Amino acid sequence: MTSRKRIIGMIAATAALGMVAGCSGGTAEGDATTLRLGMVAADGSVQHQAAERFAESVAESSGGELEVEVFPAGQIGSDESLGQDLSSGALDFAFLNQGSMAATDPLLDFHYLPYIVTNYAQADELFYGDGIIPQTMTETLAAHGIRALGWYELEFRGASTSDGPIQEPADLAGQKIRVPGSAAIGAFFEETGAQPTTIPFPELYSALQQGTVDGQDNGLLITYDNRFFEINDHYTLTRHVYASGTIAASESIWETLSDEETGWIEDAAADAQEWEIAEERAVTDEYIQLMTDEGVEVTELDDSELAEFQAAGRAVWDDMADVYGEDRIAALREEVEAVADLK
Repeated sequence: MTSRKRIIGMIAATAALGMVAGCSGGTAEGDATTLRLGMVAADGSVQHQAAERFAESVAESSGGELEVEVFPAGQIGSDESLGQDLSSGALDFAFLNQGSMAATDPLLDFHYLPYIVTNYAQADELFYGDGIIPQTMTETLAAHGIRALGWYELEFRGASTSDGPIQEPADLAGQKIRVPGSAAIGAFFEETGAQPTTIPFPELYSALQQGTVDGQDNGLLITYDNRFFEINDHYTLTRHVYASGTIAASESIWETLSDEETGWIEDAAADAQEWEIAEERAVTDEYIQLMTDEGVEVTELDDSELAEFQAAGRAVWDDMADVYGEDRIAALREEVEAVADLK
């Protein structure tokens, strides 16, 4: 059974968990406390499935005392607004793409520097260990009232366009490419000669449809699940950024929970992280075929083509020292060098 077919069963099994949207806290002794979780990932996506798994685990561990209602597909806001609501305590949890919050704090897209890693083995060491990337994300989110409970994979980013395949940086010259609010990703596309344009994710489909932008940079699964292929019929696996997001909680709600309750939630986050990363990687080839079946030309770069993009990406690192700090970039360079031979 494919992951797409499993989606319906998983979501149906968890749909009854939600109670009243927007209501946190039980109203009488014995009532369940309902907590809200927002995300921009598409309905039925791997991230959505992971969030429902998180909700199931919390409900099961708590014996129904805590219930998590999941709102996918930007139903309650973009990543930017989800982050603001977590900070203010208006939202309890999110599967948060913190890189889109760089306007709030530029350190939140530090992990978007181009070509930090080129494979999963390197990503596992640098993004899910105790190095400078998770340390920076955890500390920076905490400074804004957001607790990092765990991480989830947003895959390697590529680029979709309608103006032929992208096989060298020059193919992007002059094209308006939608990017998240990330200085690092924007700098990379500027280096290629493209015109990076920041548009909130929930508005991206219509921006492509109306010609506001020519293309967009996102992972393969995100591009398919949100049906951007209906407008862009070329997708290139540039792998210019390995992206991860945060399974996040509002510090405001966290402070109201007991040690037992936070333990249930932390265990659920750890389980969701492990499952989501494994599932995301397991279905990549399936999604390439799904895109191809929709008439999309999917381009994989050879080593020499990839090297050209890597040169463009690494060229922006020094330029970003004023944004991220020279010491932080130096620490990252050391970590990158240490895992260079991992395959």
